Amino acid sequence: MTESESAAVPVDAAAYREAMSRLASAVHLITTDGPGGRAGFTASAVCSVSDAPPTLLVCINRTSSAYAALTQNGTLCVNTLGEGHETVAGLFGGRTPVDERFAAGTWRRLRSGALALTDALVSFDCRIVGRHAVGSHDVLYCAVEAVAASGQADALLYSERRYRTLPRAPRSGAAPAEPARAARALGARPAEGPALALRSA
Repeated sequence: MTESESAAVPVDAAAYREAMSRLASAVHLITTDGPGGRAGFTASAVCSVSDAPPTLLVCINRTSSAYAALTQNGTLCVNTLGEGHETVAGLFGGRTPVDERFAAGTWRRLRSGALALTDALVSFDCRIVGRHAVGSHDVLYCAVEAVAASGQADALLYSERRYRTLPRAPRSGAAPAEPARAARALGARPAEGPALALRSA
């Protein structure tokens, strides 16, 4: 038996959550509207699956208040947030009533019926094409039917239970970012509202 094998111990949920909190992730609002109702939640468990065809995945806890509406509607919008969206991220990540969540932003309706935050860095209009249960969560496979990139803010990240910002890369030939601006990406800022649940709602 090697030293590493003898030192191995089962990973409990608390240790896993603490380890996952070290990962820096983009912050997204997942929104839906349709026959199943209007709903939304804050998530970081979003990633690309393929670009042929364009597909991404979203993880959602089956106890989430948005679960029924999301799965009944079969459509959703992934709104990627930027600096200045900390308040709306906190509202969608807590127990705030649905109407109050959507009152915090300006929205436009997409072809699928889902709602897009008008100043999101980018919005992905999606149709759910697959679902797989893993533990307490469902992994939703989402076909991307349209993309809109409109926001110009720095990216909003979540790491070690804090919001942080990542300055946009300068365009080719542009002057480097000011040192003070670049330093903001390294400093933690307290999250407004309830802390996000581990990687998803």
